[in-house]
Formats: sequence, C-alpha cells, structure tokens
Amino acid sequence: MENLYIVVLAFISAVILGRIIIPNVLIISMRKRLFDVPDERKVHKRPVPRLGGVTFFPVILFSLCVFTALRLVLGIGPQEREAETLISEFLFLMGGLTLLYIIGIGDDLVGVRYRRKFLVQIISAAMFPLAGLYINSFYGFFGIYLIPEAVGIPLTMLLVVFITNAINLIDGIDGLASGLSMVALLVFGVLFVHFQMWSYAMLAFVTVGVIIPFFSYNVFGNADMGRKIFMGDTGSLTLGFILSFFVIKYSMYEPDMLLRVKSSPVLVSFSVLMVPCLDVVRVVLRRARNRRPLFMPDKTHIHHKFLEMGFSPRKAMVTIQLMSACFCAFTITAIQYMNNTLVFVIDVVAWTLLHLWFNQVIKKRRMNREK
Repeated sequence: MENLYIVVLAFISAVILGRIIIPNVLIISMRKRLFDVPDERKVHKRPVPRLGGVTFFPVILFSLCVFTALRLVLGIGPQEREAETLISEFLFLMGGLTLLYIIGIGDDLVGVRYRRKFLVQIISAAMFPLAGLYINSFYGFFGIYLIPEAVGIPLTMLLVVFITNAINLIDGIDGLASGLSMVALLVFGVLFVHFQMWSYAMLAFVTVGVIIPFFSYNVFGNADMGRKIFMGDTGSLTLGFILSFFVIKYSMYEPDMLLRVKSSPVLVSFSVLMVPCLDVVRVVLRRARNRRPLFMPDKTHIHHKFLEMGFSPRKAMVTIQLMSACFCAFTITAIQYMNNTLVFVIDVVAWTLLHLWFNQVIKKRRMNREK
C-alpha cells in the first residue's frame, strides 16, 4: 500500500509542477513571439505558442527521480536484482528522451529536416535493445511465438519509431494526441499497478499528471487572451517514446515475471494505440498509392476527415477518443474468448469500413455544397 501512496504523490506533484511551469512557458513564448503560425493545412486561425511540450520531460524526470529515491529511503523500493534491470532500462529510456527532447525543441524553434529527425529517432530507439528490451514473442499472433534477437531487435526499433511518429502525426487538433496518450497511459498504469510493477506505474501516472494541466490549456484555453498552447514536436515525441517503451516492456516475454495473462500482451499493447497507429498505416499506404512523398504533411489524417464531415475540432476530438476507447475495450475483451489474430483482423476490417463510410459522408457533403 505504501507504494501506491508514493505513486499517487508522484502523480500529484507532476500535476502541480505542470500547472506552475506551463503559464511561465506561455509568458516566455508570448514575449519572444515563439508561435505556431496558421497556414492552409492547420486548423487554428491565430498564432499559438507551441512550446507546451518542453514541460513534459523535466517534470517527468524530476517526479520520477525524487519519488523513486523516496521509495528507496523508506525501504520499499525494488529488490537488488529488480533494481539492476530497472536502472538499466530507465537510464537508457532517459537517454533516448534527452535526444528527442533536444531535436524536438530544435524543430519547434527553427525547424529540423525530417531525415535528421528520423536519424535521432532511430538512435533513441536503439536504447531499448541496449537495455535488453525487445519484442521476443508474438504469443501466437499470426501463428508466431518466439522471435530470435536478429529479428526482434530491428523489429523493436522499427516499432518504436513507428509509435513515436504515430503520436506526432495525430497531433492535429486540440487535445487529440494528449487525450489519446492519457487514455493509453492510464491503461498501462493500471496494468502495472495490478502486477505491482510500481516504478513503471509511477512513470505512467507521472506522465498523465503533467499532461493534465497542458490539456486544460490546450483544449479550454483562449488564444485571444494568450491562454492557449500546443505541445509541439517536443511534447509529441516525448509521449510517443514513453508509450513505445511501455508497449515493448509489456509485450516482452519474460517467464519469471507476472506479466503473463490469458491474452496476447502484444495485442493488448497495440489496442490502446490502435487509432493513431492504424491511421499512420492508412495515410502512408494512400500516399504510396498516389505516388506522393511519404513524409510530406497533408490533410488526410482521421481528424481532417472528421472536420470535412462537419465536426467542430472539439467534437472531432471527443468522437475519435470514443472510437479509440471502443477499439481498446473490444480488443481487450475479445482476446479472452477468441484467437488474437482473428481479433486483429476484425479490428482492421472495422477500421476500413468506418473509413469507407467517412469517405461517403464527405463525398455527399461536397456534392451538396456544389449544388
């Protein structure tokens, strides 16, 4: 029970620190005129500060270090063998986050070419295999069980880069990336609390804690009064990397740990990020089919579709959040009774049918406007 109290205190500290720091970031952004300027691809109509994400990493690092140290002082921290693994994983995680934090700030301030961003993301992704974390089993997903290191390590790096960019690319309307990340982090946090993996649970809830004050400014803040802020690449890369860490950690097969449940950990991890991940796959396939550059921004993401269907940005955000929650709930429930490959196929078919329906709605709306 003491560990749970520490996790709650760490969460509260992250909320308070975020609430203190973000207004100051707003003031600095306004004075230095560090804005995200509107263009034809963006939804907002007024310049808005985009440095909200610079708050995330320092607050997460401070809360995690202080309250982990407090656990050790109180004698309720991890045992020696667990502590060695934990220290290795968290130090490499923080190393990767530091690189992404630097490149994210550079991109938010002056812009960074996507090739350089990819290079940094690949280097950061390599931190997980160095810490001994990689996908080593599919648990029967598509009939695949154990995966050799030669396959699992590059697959893990690809997955980390993919998830990190999925969160970055879904950050197109207020509250969407932060809201989806909060839900995913809460799911992981509850799972880690259930398995009494307190350090991982603390990281999940601390990250939720720093997102909450940002979310209030991002969604409910008034741009005319200088009370609105975006997370920028600094924030989305931070959240995407932490989420990818949880996906790999929860999915990794370790017989001596208590993560085994009557399900597929790979699919459980994927279910909480299904909407941003499937959206990236759909957009990339569409660009490839139309012979367009794969990494150039456009207006074909799911939030753009909802806006074209006549949704306001806030209604679009809420609806996409509900979609994500439904996919997650169905997947986690269905894999208890069905083959995990079949569950995944159902998810993909449902996703495809939904988008076909969205396309029909958009087409009819365009025809009505032309009449």
